[in-house]
Amino acid sequence: MGLTLLVSSCAGAVTVTPAPDAANPDCAPAMVAMPGTLAGLDQRETTAQATSAWGDPSGVILKCGVTVERPVVDPCVNVNGVDWVVTRQDEDEDSASGEASDEVSRASGTWTATTFGRSPALQVTFDADRVSSSSLLVDLESAAQRIPQTQQCLSVDQTLEDLPDSGA
Repeated sequence: MGLTLLVSSCAGAVTVTPAPDAANPDCAPAMVAMPGTLAGLDQRETTAQATSAWGDPSGVILKCGVTVERPVVDPCVNVNGVDWVVTRQDEDEDSASGEASDEVSRASGTWTATTFGRSPALQVTFDADRVSSSSLLVDLESAAQRIPQTQQCLSVDQTLEDLPDSGA
């Protein structure tokens, strides 16, 4: 047992660059609610404020204090009341050739999911070959909900429904 503790402590802290608004006090409630295990990976210590990591080597890195650029053109999904903007970080042959339909459901490679309508936002970068996005986002639900939601994702159809009738 002593050997196990010694080996696990040798992994060291994960070096992470903090988000621009990492010192925002609204990050604190979310960060203390982070799960010790995320999608089957154990949480690790990090070197930056308002960050967390899971897995050895890290399969998931989370930062609090990011901002969502608008307008949002990437897919936005609602998982148990938390809106997430999902973005692919690396390209494969299928997406390069324009055959990337339904790519979120068959994800592989590196992706980010960023909370939408919460400020500051949480951004989680993950290796989809090691971690299921659906498990990951469900596991982060409780922590994400500690930051109040001020906006929701809307589809184009919802936006068009809200336009006044021109009477034409």
